[in-house]
Amino acid sequence: MNKLTKEQQDIINSTGNIKINAVAGSGKTTTIIEYAKARPKESKILYLAFNKSVKIEAIKKFSDKGLDNVKVETAHSLAYKHIVYKNNYKVRAQGYKTHEISEILGLRGNGEKHTEFIIANHINKFITYFCNSNSYKIKDLNYLDVVSENKAKAFVRTFYDYIENQSRILLSKMDKGEIEITHDFYLKKFQLSKPTLGYDYILFDEAQDASPAMLEVFLNQKATKVIVGDTHQQIYGWRYAVNSLEKAEFKTYNLSTSFRFSQQIANLAMDILQWKNHLMEYKPIPITGCGVSNERKTKAIIARTNLGLLLKAVEYATEKKNSKPIYFEGNINSYTYADEGASLYDVLNLFNGKNRLIKDKLIKNMKNMAELEDYIDKTEDNQLGMMVEIVKEYGNEIPGIIKKIKEQHVDNDEKEKAEMVFSTVHRCKGMEYDSIQIVNDFITEEKIEKIKNDFSKEEQLNLSKINEEINLLYVAITRTKNSIYIPETFVPDDYEQCAQIHQLKVEEKEKKKEIETPQPSILKEKGYKTYSVSKVREDNRDAYKPWTEELDDELTLMYCEDVNIKDMAKHFGRTKGAILSRIRKLELEELYG
Repeated sequence: MNKLTKEQQDIINSTGNIKINAVAGSGKTTTIIEYAKARPKESKILYLAFNKSVKIEAIKKFSDKGLDNVKVETAHSLAYKHIVYKNNYKVRAQGYKTHEISEILGLRGNGEKHTEFIIANHINKFITYFCNSNSYKIKDLNYLDVVSENKAKAFVRTFYDYIENQSRILLSKMDKGEIEITHDFYLKKFQLSKPTLGYDYILFDEAQDASPAMLEVFLNQKATKVIVGDTHQQIYGWRYAVNSLEKAEFKTYNLSTSFRFSQQIANLAMDILQWKNHLMEYKPIPITGCGVSNERKTKAIIARTNLGLLLKAVEYATEKKNSKPIYFEGNINSYTYADEGASLYDVLNLFNGKNRLIKDKLIKNMKNMAELEDYIDKTEDNQLGMMVEIVKEYGNEIPGIIKKIKEQHVDNDEKEKAEMVFSTVHRCKGMEYDSIQIVNDFITEEKIEKIKNDFSKEEQLNLSKINEEINLLYVAITRTKNSIYIPETFVPDDYEQCAQIHQLKVEEKEKKKEIETPQPSILKEKGYKTYSVSKVREDNRDAYKPWTEELDDELTLMYCEDVNIKDMAKHFGRTKGAILSRIRKLELEELYG
């Protein structure tokens, strides 16, 4: 084992309740294991993991160290044992779809299009909000606090009493066992039961994304409590998570040395976090980067949204001469289906007027795309909104594109064979890769300044939402162990060039693009494209400059790291044809496959 840092030793030797603010790659799991090893062997220790995959990994790590006195659970696995078993509940693993809630409750509208479905969508969200909160009654919450878009707010105000009452009825049906319960429901019932867990020590990991319900259970225990997380990796606000590190009034320890990446990457991450100064007074924790990896085996493309990621996957799959294996974190199917089950193909069939082919009941009830977009506006259903954007962008090319991507996709147990991993930030949280490429669909500092300047005094700026957008970019950047390809729009103007950070040039039209509702990076004309010699020369200003040895080296490196041709063309200010020609000239395909 590597020598422990002073910060780690201080945590291991600590007494009483503590909280640990750990930067990305700082060895917090190692620290937690060593903390557990230093406790008396007869101690009963509970380690709370963030999700099932982390739980499985943690069980092995504690077992390998002979720590049989450590019990590993997730919040849900703990609640399941206390609530589901005892009450003989049946769990609905995928939750309830909008049309199912409408049918169960016999919802009525007001004669307007799909009102009952919009109400059902908000009932679903209100119940999720309540179940994740620490409130004891649904009336103690104001659901409007978590609705942000104007059309959605106006709708909820009109139907608020009805939505609240029906939410209460649906919860009552679950409680009585009349219908299957959801995962959120039994976690809530666990919190309301005020359980006593009977451990001497409880180690709560990834606590920056804890639900208020689970945080209350944790804080109410008599055990010595250790809460671990990274303030800047809170990215689950949409699941009503709270930053438990700020809520718990324990003595604070820091793990500020990252063993994953170098100081150059650490500096970039800290510069991104400085954007928070536009929102509030920000007190940074200096990050020391001690990573020395030179490996280039694992490569990943990381996006903010499913839409941004799928567009990159399309470029990758269609530009590569030889089909190379790829892998999507969380499986490719999870990117082509919305949470409620509607697929890209359903939206495409609606787009083409082929309603008879639509499988999803909600989409099938829509007469046309205008009705679906009205539904999206009134429910803030961002996943469906992204699917609409993809369908508008690629239309009937979608089946062929998805087919090609799936043909290259490898299964979970063959992930190591993939030449490129594709992931959104949420799905790659906790992962690390040798080299990463950042997709240009994150928020920028310029956008933050614009939002702040354009906001009127009468409106309430959603600081936590913007703060989380900054966190998303920080999490993405800190997945790398070695090198990073990042659009220049995310890099400070005075940032010092270094061998590990490669800035990708971005076209002016992309720099000006709105970030709030991510748009496709390519806008196709229906059926034809127009060109002009002056336009091509303007867009490819460096097209006629000679290739130098330095430029050839840069091109070779980008080729080996699977940067797509379109991004290379932007970066070098040349046409895609010129890039392909140079690749052939340098025989890169023959040399590097």
